[in-house]
Amino acid sequence: MKILITTDLFTVTTNGVVTSVKNLWDELKSHGHDVRILTLSDNIHSHRDGDVYYIRSMPFAVYPNVRMPLSYRHHLIKELIEWAPDVIHSQCEFFSFQYALRISRKTGAPIVHTYHTLYEQYVGYVFPSRRLGCKIVRVFSRKRLKRVKNVIAPTHKVEDTLHTYGLKNSISVVPSGISLAQHFARLTPDERLEKRRALGIHDDTVLLVNIGRVGAEKNLGELVTFFSKAVAKGYNIMFMIVGDGPARKDLENQACELGIDEKMIFTGMVKPGEVQNYYQLGDVFVSASTSETQGLTYIEAAANALPLLCRKDMCLDEVLYNGENGYDYTNEDEFMRGLDAVVNDPEWRKTAGKKSEDIARAFDKSSFGVAVEQLYESIVKANKG
Repeated sequence: MKILITTDLFTVTTNGVVTSVKNLWDELKSHGHDVRILTLSDNIHSHRDGDVYYIRSMPFAVYPNVRMPLSYRHHLIKELIEWAPDVIHSQCEFFSFQYALRISRKTGAPIVHTYHTLYEQYVGYVFPSRRLGCKIVRVFSRKRLKRVKNVIAPTHKVEDTLHTYGLKNSISVVPSGISLAQHFARLTPDERLEKRRALGIHDDTVLLVNIGRVGAEKNLGELVTFFSKAVAKGYNIMFMIVGDGPARKDLENQACELGIDEKMIFTGMVKPGEVQNYYQLGDVFVSASTSETQGLTYIEAAANALPLLCRKDMCLDEVLYNGENGYDYTNEDEFMRGLDAVVNDPEWRKTAGKKSEDIARAFDKSSFGVAVEQLYESIVKANKG
């Protein structure tokens, strides 16, 4: 099949959408398909790099790393229309979606769309009224996807949300696969100790770790507050936040105000090829986010053999099993009970880490590629019929 993937982001930044697109691209190409990607460039120039088409763009100041196109008519778009894809897989609802619609109209290729992001968690960046923002998101999503043959939801959480929006499209739940090879590679015990000591982490200290975008929607302030209370109770713990984003400065200020700044580590951005090392420096992965649609960091943490201590969320279904590979919580008391169990039982941490590792294997990208490929085939067949 000739498959066109459209996405606002591909190499400008690294996030769950970009990771999903890259893994899908790799899998489809390994199955012998002709796959091309249409995305926005990181500057005002358009160009083609092999099978990736970059359309000139400029920063869109509403949100970090978001860019908007400078043109919707370009010779590269004409080239893709002449190539005539069998199916178009859109990954973003905004700018690149317009390209998907135009190419679909010109070629008759059906559009499959993956709904990656629950925008209700982000309306505070754009709208002064959360209620108004959420209403706009619901109406926008419903109207935007009318031309789409099938919507892929990465989780049942996203599927349920789309149903509440009044979407009439066929929805398929297909968990995004992850390239887990690097996350199953292990630091040696000596390497782990050396790296921890370089960061000022004592050998007997239990390290809480969170990895990902440092944004308000991730609710990291809650974790900092709970962490400070645990420190006050005498727990021998530290907390490392790996990543960067607009909320980092506020979190650093919060840590100082609470008097726990010496117990916290903010690494900033790290190289994607080294992220597994930072997971493995930790003893437990913690998260307070309810904004996740795919929960890729949960699966990565599990693949790195970490127990999980996370705010309860549908994304954790089939990833976190209470008492087996971690604990979920809905309030401070439940968080503290989970933390107590994790900190005071090192043998359980080892057993839970092994359970996490086994659970993560079910989310490898190969099964993801097969499921999406089968969906394409059924839609292309129906479109031709």
